[in-house]
Amino acid sequence: MAGEMSILGSAILALFLAGYLGQQYLPPPKPKVIGIDLGTTFCSVGVFHPGLGEVEVIGDLQGRKSIPSVVSFTVSGIHSGYEGQDLADANPLNTIYDAKRFIGKLFTPEDLERESAPYQFQVLHHNGSAEFSISTNRTFTVTPEYIGSRLLLNMKKMAEGHLGVPISKAVISVPADFDERQRNYTVQAANLAGNNKLGGQDFNQRLLQHVFTRVHEQYGALPSHEGDIHTLRQAVEAAKLNLTLGQTSLIRVPLSLRGSAGSVVYEDVLTRQLFEDLNADLFQKILTPIEEVLREGRLDKSEVDEIVLVGGSTRIPRIRQIIAQYFGMEPNTSVDPELAVVIGVALQAGIMGGSWPLQVSAIEIPNRHLRKSNFL
Repeated sequence: MAGEMSILGSAILALFLAGYLGQQYLPPPKPKVIGIDLGTTFCSVGVFHPGLGEVEVIGDLQGRKSIPSVVSFTVSGIHSGYEGQDLADANPLNTIYDAKRFIGKLFTPEDLERESAPYQFQVLHHNGSAEFSISTNRTFTVTPEYIGSRLLLNMKKMAEGHLGVPISKAVISVPADFDERQRNYTVQAANLAGNNKLGGQDFNQRLLQHVFTRVHEQYGALPSHEGDIHTLRQAVEAAKLNLTLGQTSLIRVPLSLRGSAGSVVYEDVLTRQLFEDLNADLFQKILTPIEEVLREGRLDKSEVDEIVLVGGSTRIPRIRQIIAQYFGMEPNTSVDPELAVVIGVALQAGIMGGSWPLQVSAIEIPNRHLRKSNFL
């Protein structure tokens, strides 16, 4: 008996020694699963490296780790990410962005008309769902999940090019308030590749509406030319970013207003206070999902040790102020908020892929919606 125990102990020791030597001297296995943040405005892809115990957010050939959630259709093909964004000025009617806002949602014709009003591309009502009208050398429609699939395919190709191995599985983030239908349609988007509501655009839209009103007050005409609308939309986005760092931001753009106003140069100064006033009700809504998470997790806000901000809009000073006031502590700003989600899903991908050694601790709130997506 003693001899058998000695042999067993030696075998276990040998296994531990083999594992240690393997970690030290053998090349780590390639990751099996990637993590994708399919954001409304930007997408990112990350991977957990077995053996190293580290997450890497993968960049494109220019090293950019946040890729625009934009898809543009031309006679030469389909262009996503930065390629699609670069075509937006010349091809506004066939360049789709914010598609995630429409995925898996049911609309009445009136609701869809209101939801799609800010966009230059045409959104059609089809049996309760939204579809985008595209006109290149022919006219056709595409679904929001198809747009999502093109973005996911872009992320997949970036990961495969960087890792040098084919990728067939991914963990994809979705907003916490997505219902079962929206989650299922996101899975459909994943299945199409290779075979929420509140975000930065909401704040932009309030500024854009204000600018439209100011243009009308000054010139007696509303911007209606496609180029004017796109130019103002870009100016508003830049102004929002400037107001994150400063108290004022100058807008100065040429407009080709139709009617008696003719060609003008619109100039105005936007202030951070104006931005905060225009979006006051939206800012207060950020507490709703926070309170829901605490309630689901049976936690009091006093039990929270640290706050990590997620999403580019959390750079806005007013949002940080509201969160700090609610919790009674300053949030941790050491993590890039635009990459925090992709780092999290990459860790989850590592867990689901059985990576070794996974040098993280993970706690999950039970979720009946949790699922992994396959690229078929």
